[in-house]
Amino acid sequence: MPNAYISGTGFYVPPRVVTNNDLREQYGIDTTHEWIVERTGIEERRFAADGVGTGEMAEHAARQAIEAAGLEPKDIGMIVLATLSPDFAFPGSGVLLGQRLGLCDGDGATFVPALDVRNQCSGFLYSLGTATSMVQSGNLNHVLVVGSETHSAALDLTTRGRTVSCLFGDGAGACVVSATDEDRGVRKWHLGADGR
Repeated sequence: MPNAYISGTGFYVPPRVVTNNDLREQYGIDTTHEWIVERTGIEERRFAADGVGTGEMAEHAARQAIEAAGLEPKDIGMIVLATLSPDFAFPGSGVLLGQRLGLCDGDGATFVPALDVRNQCSGFLYSLGTATSMVQSGNLNHVLVVGSETHSAALDLTTRGRTVSCLFGDGAGACVVSATDEDRGVRKWHLGADGR
C-alpha cells in the first residue's frame, strides 16, 4: 500500500483588503478594531471583486498547487473540493473546476471523478482525509484537494451580523496529495463530528 503525502500547495487571496476599521467606516457596523482583535486576533480579511466567485479562486489555487507538485493538470486523478459558497447549486464545484483545468472531453464532460464536501470549517480536513484514503488505497496517484469560499457575498454586513461578518472573508487553498513508496507522508488521521 502506498503512502500519501502533500506534494504541492497553492493559495489565492483576492487583492481587496477589508480591515476591521473598514467594517465600521464602509459598512456602518458598530464595532472597533480593538473589539475584533481582542476576541478573534483578526486584523483584516479579503473580499473578492464583483464577478469573482469560488470557482475562479479555486482554479488559481489549484494551478499553483499542481505546478508546485511538478505536475500538469492531466496528472490529477480526482478532485475533492470543499466549499459552502458554490457558484451554482448544481453541478458541483469540483466538476466545474475540472472543466476550468481542462480535465474534460470535447463535449465539456469532466473525465476525472470530482467530489464536493460541504462541511463548514472542517471541510478541507474532511477533503484531505478523503484524498489520503484514495491515494493509500492504491487506486489514484494524485488527488487535488481545494477549499474555496466566497463568503463576502452572503455576509450580513450590519451590526446585527458583526459576530460572523468579522470572522469570514474570501479565498482559496489547495494541495495535491500524491502516492509514494518512501517512508513519509500522512501516518494517521482521525475525523469526528459533533452535531449538537
